Amino acid sequence: MSIINHYFPHLTNQQRQQFQQLESEFRGWNERLNLVARTDVDNLAERHFLHSLGIAKVVEFAPGSSVLDVGTGGGLPGLPLAILFPEVKFHLVDSIGKKIRAVQDMAHALQLPNVTAEQTRAEQLRPHYDYVVSRAVARLATFYTWIEHRYKPAATAAPGSGLYYLKGGDLTEEIEESGLTANVVDLNDFYAEEFFDTKKVVVVLNA
Repeated sequence: MSIINHYFPHLTNQQRQQFQQLESEFRGWNERLNLVARTDVDNLAERHFLHSLGIAKVVEFAPGSSVLDVGTGGGLPGLPLAILFPEVKFHLVDSIGKKIRAVQDMAHALQLPNVTAEQTRAEQLRPHYDYVVSRAVARLATFYTWIEHRYKPAATAAPGSGLYYLKGGDLTEEIEESGLTANVVDLNDFYAEEFFDTKKVVVVLNA
């Protein structure tokens, strides 16, 4: 986990322990459910946890705010972000029940009271959130239709309220297709590893 400590040097001892435990819990579940590709398991900290935390290089979630993680799969990016922001509430959703059960189990094992996980689709939710996060579950135009009504009104939402979407590659066409005003942040501005050369955070603020 030294790679996470390197890029997030201000972690508490408890947070460091939680990241180590998350790796061990995640590996255990991955053997049963294939949450991520088997070939990626050796690079779990870099390609999954650190990648998830790239969002935290772009936005500082306000204490007391709420974050919706759509299509969380095995709890990414929600679980790493929940460790990093213990004063923020995270709601992780996915349509696949067994993945959500794994996420609930990991959140319980890590003692993360700021995490809830539910088997549902984003468009079926009723609550409103300050922020939405996700890791490349669909093209931006499609994804945005699922979550555009899930925000708190801009006047009452936390600072920087909006979508923080982890994507890769050249996104020019995809953003044009969506018609959204989006800001693209390159993760290689923050991380030196080659894996991040094409990785980005697409930011669509809640106007």
